Amino acid sequence: MTVIKRVDFLGIPSQDAERARGFYRDVLGLRPDDQAEFEFWAGDTCLGIWEPERVGMPFQAQKGNPLPLGVEDVAAARTELEGKGVTFFGDVLDTGVCHMAFFSDPDGNDLMLHHRYAPYDNA
Repeated sequence: MTVIKRVDFLGIPSQDAERARGFYRDVLGLRPDDQAEFEFWAGDTCLGIWEPERVGMPFQAQKGNPLPLGVEDVAAARTELEGKGVTFFGDVLDTGVCHMAFFSDPDGNDLMLHHRYAPYDNA
């Protein structure tokens, strides 16, 4: 039986890869991959932009399960992104263990700024 060892990257569907590349690089500030034009790094997680329609699949934005992007200060990151034209949905949410702020990329893929402030209970 094949053993799956890891998730190699997370695919980000787009109808305009150039536009998406600009958003993830210039607006979100993710580190571009040195070897791949449409891949970016958030820590040790690779995000790969792709155009489903180029391989015969319909484009469908990822909705309902926002990709959580970890930051140290959700409110400060939100303010910075709003200054770059990003529109957020609602206020910063405080769940009692973390802060979250929801928005979408230019293709309508749901994203979230996230910071867990409560320690994990290891009991």
